[in-house]
Amino acid sequence: MNEKSQGSSNPMLYMMLFLFVMFIMVTTPVGTVLGECFGYALEPVIGFSGAYPVVTLILAALIVVFFSSFFTNLFTDWKAIGKTQETTKAFQKEITKARKEGNTNKVNKLMKMQPQIMKMTTQSQSGMMKPMVFLMIFIIPIFWWLRGGPNQSWGFLSNLDYYYFTVPWANRVSLFDHTVMQNWLLLYFLFSMLFGQLMRQGLKWISWSDWWTNIKNRIKPSRRRHGNNYY
Repeated sequence: MNEKSQGSSNPMLYMMLFLFVMFIMVTTPVGTVLGECFGYALEPVIGFSGAYPVVTLILAALIVVFFSSFFTNLFTDWKAIGKTQETTKAFQKEITKARKEGNTNKVNKLMKMQPQIMKMTTQSQSGMMKPMVFLMIFIIPIFWWLRGGPNQSWGFLSNLDYYYFTVPWANRVSLFDHTVMQNWLLLYFLFSMLFGQLMRQGLKWISWSDWWTNIKNRIKPSRRRHGNNYY
């Protein structure tokens, strides 16, 4: 496979695989079966016999965020993305300036470069889709384990004896009450977003170091190029 073919086909392929895996995990029993299996491993470790459900939600969010951030950082070349962003910014600045000045010749030359800019953007961001295909196998089953199956007869939250938590304005708030969504789901998303931002920024900073580059090359060796082909 040549470089051009690979750069153009991979993002669409990963997107299709991601949607397919997500469809299977959500609409078939595969997700709920894996959720039950995950429960056997997770409940003894972070379940605390249902005594601290909010802590369990926090730890479940941390697990998902850790795997998501780690594998995204592993497959994403932040340096390439940064370089592409700077190139795109400079390109947009130049073409805007040329249009304001009425420099038709320069605009035409820049427009011929646009496909190359788009290709750079696609190639630099395609790595971000790779881990999502595999992460669905972890993220959705953990969610099913927390929530329970379609009939709500099993699952961590469905079997809690005490499902209230305390906030500054109330002593007893049910995990199953609705605000924007059910409170347990709202807490789960809030913790995920908070930890996700912190972890992704931390890993992005680490990814610029030679230490991480060496580890990344050991885990995912870079392809060698022979002529116009990679192998």
